[in-house]
Amino acid sequence: MTSAAAVAPAPSEPFLTLSGVRKSYPGVVALKDFSMSVYPGEVIGLVGENGAGKSTLMKILGGVIEPDSGTITLDGFEHRSLSVASSMGARIAFVHQELNLFDNLDVAANIFIGREPAAGGFLKLVDTRKQREMTAPLLERLGAGFKPSTPLSALSLAQRQMVEIAKALSTNARLVILDEPTSSLPLSETDKLLDVIAALKADGISVIFISHRLHEIERAADRVIVLRDGTLAGTLEKSEIEHDRMVNLMIGRDLKVQNAGAPTARGALAMQVSGIRTSTYPGQQVNLQLYKAEILGIAGLVGSGRTELARAMFGIDPVFGGVFEVDGKRFRPREASEAVAQGVFLVPEDRKGAGLLLDLPIAQNISLPDLDNHARNFMVTKTSEHATAETQRRALGIKAPLVTTLAGSLSGGNQQKVVLGKWLAMKPKIMIFDEPTRGIDVGAKSEIYRLMRGLADAGVAVMMISSDMEEVIGVSDRIAVMHEGRISGELGRAQFSEENVMRLAIGKPLREGELA
Repeated sequence: MTSAAAVAPAPSEPFLTLSGVRKSYPGVVALKDFSMSVYPGEVIGLVGENGAGKSTLMKILGGVIEPDSGTITLDGFEHRSLSVASSMGARIAFVHQELNLFDNLDVAANIFIGREPAAGGFLKLVDTRKQREMTAPLLERLGAGFKPSTPLSALSLAQRQMVEIAKALSTNARLVILDEPTSSLPLSETDKLLDVIAALKADGISVIFISHRLHEIERAADRVIVLRDGTLAGTLEKSEIEHDRMVNLMIGRDLKVQNAGAPTARGALAMQVSGIRTSTYPGQQVNLQLYKAEILGIAGLVGSGRTELARAMFGIDPVFGGVFEVDGKRFRPREASEAVAQGVFLVPEDRKGAGLLLDLPIAQNISLPDLDNHARNFMVTKTSEHATAETQRRALGIKAPLVTTLAGSLSGGNQQKVVLGKWLAMKPKIMIFDEPTRGIDVGAKSEIYRLMRGLADAGVAVMMISSDMEEVIGVSDRIAVMHEGRISGELGRAQFSEENVMRLAIGKPLREGELA
């Protein structure tokens, strides 16, 4: 790493500049002639599809990898590359999408892990009291509603994000890089995090905010940098930041979340949910109807019982009362195989942990729930397995050269298509999607929406659980809102609005004059 002496920049000048940065891997150019600057106290929205180069850029700023060419200028000093130590020394801090926290420790211990203040004496034990005293002003600065002594296991996901941000502030960071911080948060907790970003800005701390939720970028960013295929596709100033402009720069064409045209007319009743009581809310009953050729959106706050309902419908979790009916016949699955036998399929929220075997190829993931149809003399035949997988690969546009490609090497959007492909090969009657586009870029989201609409148009009953308000309103034909284990209300298209959804989500009924 080389440097040259220079005077420190004035506050109106950028303290960090990347010029002509390039990074390539065998067969792939991850970043090409990329340049950007960061000014004190600004929020930069960094957007781009998966594979656009965002992760590579962050690794270069964090000193994890070296660029092939280009320069990085910090406080007027020019560097060929950064090390992890020099990045930390420059007061650059990261809050990763996968939180690096320990459930068995309290908040203060998580914030100062590896940097614990030591008490006096021969043993040099951790000074817990001082550690908590150091943590208190950090939490107060963020407006956190918990104490330094609070066990991490007692915190919500949004509060854990706040702990990570407090950890960054404890290093006296002047640039905080937030990587998809809201991907797992509902609307109410997302608002709190956006308030924290605004508070950081007010304190003169710069933020690079990476998100696929473009409406959040619109709210928070002072400037947007768009990456496409490793190059700088464009920069938008505050007055230019609009959803459609960002999408156009990201993928080179216009894209709409909303349904195109009128949906297919709703079909016959596919499933009747009557008085179902889940393990989380055994005292509440869920009553619901799913219709063929319809996308039913399920909205609600985290903890409202949406995922528990989906797991009960798929036979994963037991029910404590009530009954399901599929095509007019009583149905109460005790395990997932019984649901699959009835054509009821689930695309789970955690696709990596519950939907895929990442160490297996695409073909085996797609054939896994239907091995009998790929077996001859009790042995699975690769010819049949690969043929089915290849059909799904082409039909769904899975971006992989071969069906022998490992599922773990695919992008989030393509992994979701593999999960979907294994069910489509079995001709579903009812398809349940739990947070189908979480962590997926805007282009892949649009493809998932088209696939869902295609299923509905083909007569499949589609149920979509989502915490993304734009998605729920833009994709659904009807919305059912859950609150504390029950359906608090349903909305037809004429009633769709964020206000109506949120009112039902907090358990308040709609009044006649409030219908949208």
